[in-house]
Amino acid sequence: MTTQTPRKAKGLRPNCLSFPEVLAQSVSMIAPSTVPAALIAFVFTNAGNGTWFAYLIATIGLAFVCFNINQFARRSASSGALYTYVTRGLGPMAGVLCGWVLTMAYLLLAANVTAGFSHYANIVLGEFGFHLPSVLLFAVCLGISWYYAYTDIQLSAVLMLILEVVSVGAVLLLALLVLAKQGFSIDTSQLTLAGTTPSGISLAMVLAILSFTGFESATTLGDEAKSPTRFIPWAVLWSAVLVGCFYVILSYTMVSSFSSYVTPLDETNTPLSVMANLAGVGLFGVAINAGLVASFFSCSLACINAGARVAYSLSRHRFYPSSWGEAHERNETPYVAVNLSCVFVFLVIASMSLFGIADLDILGYLASIATYGLLFVYILVSIAAPIYLSKLGRLRQRHIVMSVLAVVFMMIPVIGSVYPVPNFPYNIFPYMFLVYLAAGAWLLWSLRRRSPQIIEEIERDLEAIHSRFNH
Repeated sequence: MTTQTPRKAKGLRPNCLSFPEVLAQSVSMIAPSTVPAALIAFVFTNAGNGTWFAYLIATIGLAFVCFNINQFARRSASSGALYTYVTRGLGPMAGVLCGWVLTMAYLLLAANVTAGFSHYANIVLGEFGFHLPSVLLFAVCLGISWYYAYTDIQLSAVLMLILEVVSVGAVLLLALLVLAKQGFSIDTSQLTLAGTTPSGISLAMVLAILSFTGFESATTLGDEAKSPTRFIPWAVLWSAVLVGCFYVILSYTMVSSFSSYVTPLDETNTPLSVMANLAGVGLFGVAINAGLVASFFSCSLACINAGARVAYSLSRHRFYPSSWGEAHERNETPYVAVNLSCVFVFLVIASMSLFGIADLDILGYLASIATYGLLFVYILVSIAAPIYLSKLGRLRQRHIVMSVLAVVFMMIPVIGSVYPVPNFPYNIFPYMFLVYLAAGAWLLWSLRRRSPQIIEEIERDLEAIHSRFNH
């Protein structure tokens, strides 16, 4: 096999994204306005009056992860995102395996939110007496996402920013109306964590962490941000912190508003619509659901953008086929990776739907598997950070402390997802992820045995990227 020097990650449009546009990538992939509708009720099942506290703990834990990610993000940037960071700390074998997992996680997240788009689109259409097949709505969501991801990253970022500002603003307004209806009274049962148990908080942390997945995706815009070593670290940190505050407020408000309602929060299919009715603004609930459709679409677009860029970067290191690393000559987007990502996502969810799996179940199943991947990556990057700093001669005691705290906090949902053993099919998802991880390890081992020079080339390429930002 002839040795070829891997092409550097150029071809994507450089210096085109401002800080709000970079922030929009992370916030859109989190899709915070969808969480009150889809996940907070499930967190409540385990945490009860401690739901807000579970989100507070999750926010603190992810702040530790942000600290470790930003040790890399302040010093270098590329479209490879966290996989390049892990490589700098733990070597190319661990780094490429991280990229393999990130690709899967981002595309499964795209699939699960596309299912969410379908579910809430039919709720809105139902208000007018219509219902469309899920497969058709999948195609609509992914078709529009494909167009923007294929055409222009800046156009994508602006669209995501507008959609998230509107949808988050609408949900916050609803929360304010609900609190005003209650006279802004203090819910002492929540503040005292009445009936909450440590095991309940531990289990709730699994879904609480899931609510933040994608906050790190701004790191995939390293080739396109105007000032990547400034904008990306701030986007990673502020997306987690601001969204965490949003979740604490919304979870408190939702638990309080349902405390005297006839149907418990975790048995309600459309909690935001119920809240709108309780606040006396029922029509606003319909508008909120329409906003959720927009937010699910925005998240789908963000996931496609992120997943395609990780695949683009990995293909330039010859782990994926080289054609995936082609950038569009005019649009300067990773168009081949975008095309393949959209096709893959559609085939996954269309197949599940044709086998009779409901949209909300698709959302839950795929999100759970994707979360295992992201937890794995968060743990790896937190371990890699102090090792990386040690190589630079900049390791301090606080870096070790933050690394340990991040790993400990991420292990809470990992352990909570396997013990006690969840119901089928959630009990098999950890093992499905391990099989996927093993397949990636085998492919990487085969590549190293067949072309050992590739590993050295990856190290040289990433060293060149790092040197570009550290003259």
